[in-house]
Amino acid sequence: MQKNLRIKNFPISFFSIVMGLTGFSISLQKGIEILHLSSILPNFFLYFAISVFFVLTISYIRKICLFPSLIKAEFFHPIKINFFPTFSISILLFSVAFLNINLTISKYLCLVGMILHLIFSIFIISIWIQHKFAITHMNPSWFIPAVGNILIPVTAVTHFPLEISYFFFSVGFFFWGILLVVFFYRIFFHEPLAEKLLPTLFILIAPPSIGFIAYFKLSAEVNDFGKILYYFALFLTILMFSQIKMFTKIKYYLSWWAYSFPLAAISIASALMYHTSKAYIFKSIYLTLLLILTIVIAILIIKTLTYIRNKKICIEEE
Repeated sequence: MQKNLRIKNFPISFFSIVMGLTGFSISLQKGIEILHLSSILPNFFLYFAISVFFVLTISYIRKICLFPSLIKAEFFHPIKINFFPTFSISILLFSVAFLNINLTISKYLCLVGMILHLIFSIFIISIWIQHKFAITHMNPSWFIPAVGNILIPVTAVTHFPLEISYFFFSVGFFFWGILLVVFFYRIFFHEPLAEKLLPTLFILIAPPSIGFIAYFKLSAEVNDFGKILYYFALFLTILMFSQIKMFTKIKYYLSWWAYSFPLAAISIASALMYHTSKAYIFKSIYLTLLLILTIVIAILIIKTLTYIRNKKICIEEE
């Protein structure tokens, strides 16, 4: 009975852990290229992320079977609905990670992730259109569907016709722009985010970071527009670090994992800037961000395992 109760409260946002771990693995892969490191560590975190993904998937399937009405309610929740694409984004990130390991696996992962993410995107945007949400419901988790669409070209340009990548990039980029304006209006003129959602502010870093990488894949060069995306992402990263006092006061929530993937995204973008320009400043930025990301991932793993062991996760929300 107690086990079923924990499954009942199993959050879809758990898949943000997979995004963080896989993003960290991809960032470490860039370290292999820049620092000529061994592939053991990035491969370990990749397969660790895959293992976590399967455990979470099985757990959530159990929830679907036992509590289908709760799943339906989550699909119409103004915050929880935006975390469903973390499942498809996790698959897309596996595709990116396998790009230099096994092209066939990468291709099929990209195809599955792309189809699932398109379905999630259409469904979620339809819910946004058909249901009335308050402006205070708006928070950075609303960017997650856009991030997935922007991410798709990173591997899709290798496996599929270029027009498919442009389709997804266009959808993600324009919805990101629209949501960015709405979010800043909400944050400037309405009450602050709840403490539990404050870590999701880091999600702001992800769209321009991933956008820069995807745009490079599409254009095969770092041009002026690409630089605008990268430097905007870098500014947002500096802005988030300037709020460190606020973030250190937040007690642990599963939303802490929102720190991980955006930091991985900007570190990978910085590695790409170094790769194309050979400017030492970008290597320094990448290494600094990778060090911070490593510390963050270590803290998140320890905190999460501690809370799981103490049964403080998958409990009834207040």
